[in-house]
Amino acid sequence: MTVLPADGLPPAAGFPDPSHDQWQSLVEGVLRKSGKEVSGAAAEEALSTTLEDGLTTRPLYTSHDTSPDTGFPGFAPFTRGSRAEGTAAAGWDVRQRHALPDSARLNEAVLGDLENGVTSLWLTVGAPTGIPVSGLARALDGVYLDLAPVALDAPTEFDSAVRELLRLYEERGVPKAAARGGLGADPLGQAARTGAEPDLTAAVHWAGVCDREYPGLRAMGVDALPYHGAGGSAAEELGLSLATGVAYLRALTGAGMSVEAACAQLEFRYAATADQFLTIAKLRAARRLWARVAEACGAAGAGAQRQHAVTSPVMMTRRDPWVNMLRTTLAALAAGVGGADAVTVLPFDHALGLPDAFARRIARNTSTILMEESHLARVIDPAGGSWYVERLTDELAAAAWSFFQEIERAGGLATALRSGLVAERLAATWAARSKDLARRKEPVTGVSEFPQLMERPVEREPVPAGPGAPEGGLPKVRRDEAFEALRARSDAHLAATGARPKVFIAALGPASAHTARASFASNLFLAGGIEAVHDPVSVDASTAAGAFAASGATVACLCSSDPLYAEHAEGVASALRAAGAGQVFLAGRPGDHPGVDSFVFAGCDAIAVLSSVLDRMGVA
Repeated sequence: MTVLPADGLPPAAGFPDPSHDQWQSLVEGVLRKSGKEVSGAAAEEALSTTLEDGLTTRPLYTSHDTSPDTGFPGFAPFTRGSRAEGTAAAGWDVRQRHALPDSARLNEAVLGDLENGVTSLWLTVGAPTGIPVSGLARALDGVYLDLAPVALDAPTEFDSAVRELLRLYEERGVPKAAARGGLGADPLGQAARTGAEPDLTAAVHWAGVCDREYPGLRAMGVDALPYHGAGGSAAEELGLSLATGVAYLRALTGAGMSVEAACAQLEFRYAATADQFLTIAKLRAARRLWARVAEACGAAGAGAQRQHAVTSPVMMTRRDPWVNMLRTTLAALAAGVGGADAVTVLPFDHALGLPDAFARRIARNTSTILMEESHLARVIDPAGGSWYVERLTDELAAAAWSFFQEIERAGGLATALRSGLVAERLAATWAARSKDLARRKEPVTGVSEFPQLMERPVEREPVPAGPGAPEGGLPKVRRDEAFEALRARSDAHLAATGARPKVFIAALGPASAHTARASFASNLFLAGGIEAVHDPVSVDASTAAGAFAASGATVACLCSSDPLYAEHAEGVASALRAAGAGQVFLAGRPGDHPGVDSFVFAGCDAIAVLSSVLDRMGVA
């Protein structure tokens, strides 16, 4: 009998240390079974994933994947966190966004949020979507302004909104030293949104006032959301935020402020997406990059970046919006792990209009669950030390710094916006991503994958309409926009005719042969608002015509295995054409199949296919 030592059996006892070459050899064997004859580094490359910004995620990371020293939390380069104590004491600031022009309704929403977990308010002030400046007092009635920080978003009425907020502090007896929050001045961000020329005069003035009199207020915001919202990548978002921050440092120090004081006036806002590792790396890289800027300015100790993470509006969908709850949960988790100081979870119905009370409750409770039940805030930088996360952080920082330098060489952000450099770069990035979305390489659950065509749409009160963005402003994009346009055509057709456009699923052979491709084809057509009629379960050349006529469809799609296609596809396609099918698809890779017009397969351009089908069906 073997007696274990007192300290137990080491976990790896008796197992040899595998080498990287041995692992690659095993990978080669697996790939060989799938028909890929590759070896060595090429085998590993076959399992890698290409990301935006020229980055690649490999299948395996080891201790040989080195990255620069990340230091300690609270110390330069702040990669591991801006504060030494992290968020362990109280978690991150749960900041709820409110954009509602009715002051009384806004007050009700604000009080409800603050009583149920929200710790700060992000208020839109000014027409058309925000409260009027004169309504700010009513909106904040009953709010303890010395306890609840207020962050303003008042791009069109900034000066008057700031004066009103400071008046309220004084009127309600809030000492200047107790005022907390941010004034939200972001002239360059506003220029990106509207195409207008940036004017930093008011922002610089109020930054000076805050520096002298209100130590708990930050006057300026570096908002990267306009660039993310225009389709920018993570590195582009970071590079543009650096360019914005440097421009503000120049303006503030030019007005006589020290670098340390200027840095203290800035808060950085980034998008958090459902790509959790990329979001974690982005927030970590942002802190490291800003620390480098501060160091270059001679104020290394002032480089602790204050971060506000907002769940991505680009990822929010209008169809099946319930799935947005899952997306925002992942994004909020990533923001917390990434070390964001404040987190805003957008309500799941954000893309539909004004959120209701239920949506706001779910949004604020997302952070509460992550902190109080999952204990996410008890560990500082929990992703730190992961070879993958550290390498991704390093590579993302390098790509962002390169883009930042490109903007600086162009004359700074204002010039880059004016010349179109920024717009062209973001448009190119979004065009490439749109191709992945169209081919469903980047799936959107509930929209391009597993759509619920028969589900009743969720309706919300519309956001008050304002003037369109002036020429030159960056666009706002959404991942669902191309598929949303197809679904809108289907909805209009339903309203006009009482029926959806239909496709007949002509399944051949037993369920074991056709189920996979029938499900794939049905899912694809449903994504375009085309009802898939799969009745009966299977057809052959003698029954296809009658089944097609009974379906009410004008288009058909053959679904089965390759051997059954070779045996039956031509005969069934001929029968379908004789029955009036205007177009016959086949689910599978293109091949020689007489009578078949087009093919649908994994990786095909779903948008192009579905658009052409709706065109042929006469769906306007």
